Amino acid sequence: MRKILTVLAALASLSLTNCGYNAIQSEDEQIKSNWSEVVNQYQRRADLVPNLVNSVKGFAQQEKDVLLGVTNARAKVGSIQATPEVLNDPAAFQKFQAAQGELSSALSRLLVVTENYPQLKSDALFKDLMSQLEGTENRITVARNRYIKAVQDYNVTVRSFPSNLTAMVFGYKEKPNFTVENEKEISTAPKVDFNPAPAPSK
Repeated sequence: MRKILTVLAALASLSLTNCGYNAIQSEDEQIKSNWSEVVNQYQRRADLVPNLVNSVKGFAQQEKDVLLGVTNARAKVGSIQATPEVLNDPAAFQKFQAAQGELSSALSRLLVVTENYPQLKSDALFKDLMSQLEGTENRITVARNRYIKAVQDYNVTVRSFPSNLTAMVFGYKEKPNFTVENEKEISTAPKVDFNPAPAPSK
């Protein structure tokens, strides 16, 4: 009897290995790990924002709308819980991505404003914060790229035969991935015209 149970256990483990169950588990864990790094880098950026806003405030108090926009965008980012459950909910994932995009946009406007203040650009604290922000943006890009690749591998596994059958049985579905917000705009080639504009008629 023990021999029969041992053989059945061996066959069961062999069938689980070949059906893609272990691959799905491994790739799902890789996604969670990579997601944690994405969130970690976004948090690092959010932590830099108050110091950046305060350093700009000292030089450019009249830019209240821009400073308020950055502060509000950061608050919105902080209000979204970026738990691993977000990865299984496309709507929540989209909301997270939209909030991060709003903060990126607000920071871009802030950087445009700082161009008008040469003393600010030469301030040591501001320069250090800008350096940290630039480094963080690079880390965000790397972390997102790793996440995108992990989701791609996982989605291929849950859609490929025979592992797709295992995915259906255990309820594993495709996960959402990062997208480009203005995909239509950036996929259109820019028009470059080197011809001088016609002189206005008198």
